[in-house]
Amino acid sequence: MILTMALVVDRFVLGAAQENCYVVRLDRGAKEAAVIDPGDGAAQLRLELARMSTRCAGILITHCHWDHLMGVADLAEGTGAPVYVPELERPVLEQPREFFPDVPLRPYEGAVGLNGEETIEVAGISFETVPIPGHSPGHFAYYADGRLFSGDLLFAGSVGRTDLPFSDWETLLGSIRMLFDRFPPETIVHPGHGPETTLGIEQRTNPYLAELRTA
Repeated sequence: MILTMALVVDRFVLGAAQENCYVVRLDRGAKEAAVIDPGDGAAQLRLELARMSTRCAGILITHCHWDHLMGVADLAEGTGAPVYVPELERPVLEQPREFFPDVPLRPYEGAVGLNGEETIEVAGISFETVPIPGHSPGHFAYYADGRLFSGDLLFAGSVGRTDLPFSDWETLLGSIRMLFDRFPPETIVHPGHGPETTLGIEQRTNPYLAELRTA
C-alpha cells in the first residue's frame, strides 16, 4: 500500500497470474472507492471494501486480457457499480469465450465505453484516461493525483509482452515514450503485476528502455 498526498491506494494480488488490483480512495475515511482491474477474487474484494467501510463506486479496466477481467462481472453485479472499459476492447468483455475459449471468464455487458483522453470522476477522484497501446490495442492508463495505473504497459524493471495477438513492440515503446514526455519523473506507477515504481526510475534504469535513453 502506498500513501502519498491525499489518495490512499491499496493493492491486492489476485488469481493465478498474480495480477494487481487497486482500491483507490480519496482518504482513509472515504465512503466510496474506485476499483481498478479486479482480476479475480470478487468475494475477497467485497470483504475488503466492507472492512474499509467503503463501497465500490466504479470499476476501471485498463485492458481486456483475461487476468484483468476475472472478477469484473461478479464485482459489478454484487455492488451495482458501473464498469468503465476501453471502447476498442469492449467486445472482449462482452464475449470473452471468443477470445479466451479455455478460460472460465464470465461475460459482462453494459459497461461504459471510453475512447481515451476523457476525464471520469469515480468516488470523487478525477481520472484521466490515457491511451497506451502496444501490449494490447485499446490499452489505457488511468492517471490521478500523481499516480499512473499503467496496466501491463510498464513494470518495475520490465515492460509488457509484445508476443501476444494484436501487440506490437514499436507501438508499446511509443506509448512509454509518451508517458515520459507527458508526466513528471516522480509520477508513481502502479503496474498490473509486481511492485510500484516511478516513471523516473524506469526512464533511468529499465533495461528494456535503453533505446529511449539513447534517442
